Amino acid sequence: MRAKLFVVLESVFLGVGLLVLTPSVNPTTAGTAGNPSETTTPRQQNSPLANSTKVPPARKSQPLAVWECTTSWYGEDFDGRPTATGETYDMYATTAAHPTLPLGSIVRVVNTRNHRSQVVRINDRGPFIEGRELDVSYEVARRLGFEQSGTAKVRLELLEVPSHPAQAILRHD
Repeated sequence: MRAKLFVVLESVFLGVGLLVLTPSVNPTTAGTAGNPSETTTPRQQNSPLANSTKVPPARKSQPLAVWECTTSWYGEDFDGRPTATGETYDMYATTAAHPTLPLGSIVRVVNTRNHRSQVVRINDRGPFIEGRELDVSYEVARRLGFEQSGTAKVRLELLEVPSHPAQAILRHD
């Protein structure tokens, strides 16, 4: 059991190391003009509000894209199950599921109601409910203050996209 836990932790640290050392590229929004009338479409944002939350020093650069959407959270029913990356889902980790962003992408999620924010890594696919674009872990929902309501309107700030999405996928055979 300890050996398996060690392998999982070692793989997670290796994956995070790859994310930190891999240069960021955003092929999905480069050269596109966002449509401000569609709130679920990524768009560049130069608003002072985009930089109002405190972030680690490595994340102070302008987001690659910013958009608003509805998010929900998933927890105990999925805890311990494999994610799309092959990692084991941990409801207390700072991870999220998105239907199309490359696995390993780093996004800042900002609750538009209370302005709390959390940086998360996309490691799963979902949500599978119409009208929702992001599923965060229980821990992220708790930190953002919507664990009781179950859903929230959030602003997503795309901070990093792995240059080789396959590098972000961890396989545990």
